[in-house]
Amino acid sequence: MSGASVFRSAQPARGVEPELPVIPTALVEVDVVQRWRDGVPGATGIFDGESGPDLAAAAEPFSVDAEVLTAIGASASAGDAKAFPLRSGGIGWVVGVGSGEPAQWRTAGAALARAVRERLTDAADTDSEPGDLGEASDADYLQVRLPDDAGEELIGELTLGLALGGYRFKVTGEPAPPRLRKVLLVAPEDADVAAIREHVRRARELAAATALARDLANAPSNVKDPAWFTGLAAELAGPIANLTATVRDEKWLADHGFGGILAVGGGSARPPRLLQLDYRPQDATGPHLVLVGKGITFDTGGISLKPADGMHLMRTDMSGGAAVIGALLAIARLGLPVKVTGLVPSAENHVSGTAYRPGDVVRHYGGKTTEVGNTDAEGRMVLADAMAYAVDELQPDLLVDVATLTGAMKVALGLRTGGLFATDDELAEQITGAGGRVGEAWWRMPLLEDHAEAVEGALSDVKQTPAGPGGITAALFLREFTGGVRWAHLDIAGPARADKDYSEVTVGGTGFAARTLAELAASLG
Repeated sequence: MSGASVFRSAQPARGVEPELPVIPTALVEVDVVQRWRDGVPGATGIFDGESGPDLAAAAEPFSVDAEVLTAIGASASAGDAKAFPLRSGGIGWVVGVGSGEPAQWRTAGAALARAVRERLTDAADTDSEPGDLGEASDADYLQVRLPDDAGEELIGELTLGLALGGYRFKVTGEPAPPRLRKVLLVAPEDADVAAIREHVRRARELAAATALARDLANAPSNVKDPAWFTGLAAELAGPIANLTATVRDEKWLADHGFGGILAVGGGSARPPRLLQLDYRPQDATGPHLVLVGKGITFDTGGISLKPADGMHLMRTDMSGGAAVIGALLAIARLGLPVKVTGLVPSAENHVSGTAYRPGDVVRHYGGKTTEVGNTDAEGRMVLADAMAYAVDELQPDLLVDVATLTGAMKVALGLRTGGLFATDDELAEQITGAGGRVGEAWWRMPLLEDHAEAVEGALSDVKQTPAGPGGITAALFLREFTGGVRWAHLDIAGPARADKDYSEVTVGGTGFAARTLAELAASLG
């Protein structure tokens, strides 16, 4: 994805806004060649052989003895990256790839990207000569030798790791640090380079979807209000063929009865928005897929105020919406032959005299009413409006919503697996399969009918916070707004954020679900 100027909202100034990095973040370029190049830092994988790590095979391209790799502590542990000096000057890299499974290559690619970035940064900080890293023109390049049996999945996983492992988003007045800019994948002489390049292109678009979702999640909320969030998405969608963006303001929402979005956004001086992204390729086949993503740009909890600890992380409460935006842009850039619509209801859940209250009854788009039990359960309020609108106006064949919705899902599944609720087995299998192909884990949760009665309201049609297991009852609440359409709910409260780097994931917003949604669309065309 190409760079774009940061879009700013025309809201009243609240101090001096920080200058954000360019969004979307630039990712490493990846190309495919068939010749190992002298003078360019290179990397090879270390496989775990029958008698231990195969150091001799990893050392061979560098014309060094295996003892050199032993001396630096090289291993076959996936993601263990080590650098060593070459006789000809510059450095070589080796990285463990375990048994060579594709997911291990994703970990290896991410580790290489991080290690090269750290080495470049250290060199810049200490004023080292470029020759310490290789020739000056190649200091931010790397070549990686592909194994002879590299298939489509391995190439895709390695590309994802290389593109995302070195991701960095930092709001600072300092110059941008050096980074890995280009990687050459060195294929065997008899390889189909054109086919490999297509696999790389596709994987890099998926990586770009993830990185954009991370950018949007990581952007601080003093800049990221609903107008900025939806406006930037519309700006990025503008140049892409067959993709159109529409942003609806608070007046349009009021005129059309979007009571849930307006209630949640009513406590903020920065009004809500609804983003609609329509992808309409001429060769569209298969079902119409509608994706709905929660876009809460900051969540105080409202009158049901959150504890102070951890509230700063609520800048990422629009991660579901960010995933939908990233996915739609990737779907359109890949030219997938499927009709897809993205909806992102966006609001800031704040505290003021105009904030909605526990005990309020809210009328959603289409007329269904909800009794509010807790203003911190705001995500389902905005999703309900958007889902009802989708069913009424867009006639979807498949409806999928994604949201950082419940703390209960973090308790149930931890921080690396998304919760999946679906109305039928086939749809659940399609989503888990899509996630598995792009390195995102999902676990299907039950839509327990025993708790369906708890959603029924006494003062209103439905209760916002019914009694029972929180993740399940939240899904059952949302089901009330699906109109019987085939539907899946993705709860990403756990994996949307990370507190440490692992594999291709970096600290902060993770971009989780963007790749799954794009891959799901690809499987439908």
